[in-house]
Amino acid sequence: MSSVLIKGGTIVNADRTWKADVLCADGIIQEIGENLETPAGAEIVDAAAQYVMPGGIDPHTHMELPFMGTTASEDFFTGTTAGVCGGTTMIIDFVIPNPKEPLMDAYKKWRGWAEKAAADYSFHVAVTWWDESVHKDMGTLVEKYGVNSFKHFMAYKGAIMADDEVLVNSFTRARELGAIATVHAENGELVAHLQNELFAAGITGPEGHPLSRPPGVEGEAAERAIRIADVLNVPLYIVHNSAIQALNAIARARADGQRVFGEVLAGHLVIDDSVYRNPDFDFAAAHVMSPPFRSSEHQAALWKGLQCGTLHTTATDHCCFCAPQKAAGKDDFRKIPNGCGGVEDRMGVLWHHGVNSGRLTVNEFVAATSTNAAKIFNIYPKKGSISVGADADIAVWDPEKTRTISAKTHHQNIDFNVFEGMEIKGANTVTLSQGKIVYKDGDVRTVKGAGRYIDRPPFAPFYDALKIKSAVEKPTAVKRGKKAA
Repeated sequence: MSSVLIKGGTIVNADRTWKADVLCADGIIQEIGENLETPAGAEIVDAAAQYVMPGGIDPHTHMELPFMGTTASEDFFTGTTAGVCGGTTMIIDFVIPNPKEPLMDAYKKWRGWAEKAAADYSFHVAVTWWDESVHKDMGTLVEKYGVNSFKHFMAYKGAIMADDEVLVNSFTRARELGAIATVHAENGELVAHLQNELFAAGITGPEGHPLSRPPGVEGEAAERAIRIADVLNVPLYIVHNSAIQALNAIARARADGQRVFGEVLAGHLVIDDSVYRNPDFDFAAAHVMSPPFRSSEHQAALWKGLQCGTLHTTATDHCCFCAPQKAAGKDDFRKIPNGCGGVEDRMGVLWHHGVNSGRLTVNEFVAATSTNAAKIFNIYPKKGSISVGADADIAVWDPEKTRTISAKTHHQNIDFNVFEGMEIKGANTVTLSQGKIVYKDGDVRTVKGAGRYIDRPPFAPFYDALKIKSAVEKPTAVKRGKKAA
């Protein structure tokens, strides 16, 4: 039995910190304790003066995504490899059916692409249209294939946008199945209107992108999704919140007792909208993603949201397009493929700007980078925890290690890095996936196809509670007789 013993480190979970050794074998954590005996043949990792943390979970990536006339440059092998190089050991990607494409057909297609993954993965499945076959396929995905979350794009009119009819039908079905609804919150009608208005006014460059997607566009969609979810009594997860308006909508809903979760991207915390005004088209276009990067007051609010618990998870929306692909929108910002990288750098950026600044404790860092995602998507404590019986997905983290982020040295399959030149302090020295060392001090040891698909069961206990609540609040019909003559 091959095994790895991590010795002398300080374990950091979301709820506690303590010094202990960690023994990993057969893909799981077998033992935790002080001065553990070294098994014969075990590989030893010296973690003295380092933290031993759950491997990161990025709950929002798009590997190999066909989008806007091209396909994302990162595939499931290169993307998961880049992730483990930065301490991320699991991704939750997205199956996105074309309009009228059966959900099961799209799901099987994405599963085929993902067979080359080097680390564990799972899928959200998008609902982009509606009929009875979608209703049936959602049930099959939950009951047979371990899917417990369904995505809805409120943006991208004329392509994958879900209108209110789709939202209502899909949210209702998700509630029936014990699944969570997720949304990309931008008002697609408003975006399309503003895009065309700006283009007609002669604004054709990347600066038109944030102008066509102002904060109010995001805030309106977030509020609408929250209200629909409230009426239908279904839990809601809002991806990549970037604006104060969306943040406030989540805070109000949670204060009212509604089960709403918020995600924030590492990029939205540290990059501002000045990037779109850079005169170099390639530079500005490389930052085109939706929602766009915002001004500094939004960044400050997002950090506070992460600190106070209004925002729960950190992600990247990793969706890579290289300069020749971005050039499709050279004369029309509406045609620039939306997406940026980041799966390799999320953990380091969050540590440097969060922990080192005092915004986050080390335990809050673990919660925001792995544990909360594991809990929300029902894979905790199998993931997101250093505990006996958990998957041995581990990042050994040196808080003193420094590095400069650059496209010249990253492992992501993209020719640009949105964090280019950023000097950060704090990085993983060793990453374990399924109990095997896949990265050690620059030595990448990933194996194509070693990643596993992770089932995520439905939320049966919470669903039962919803049924009880619905029964208690169920209105009774008023009996009316005929009027007397």
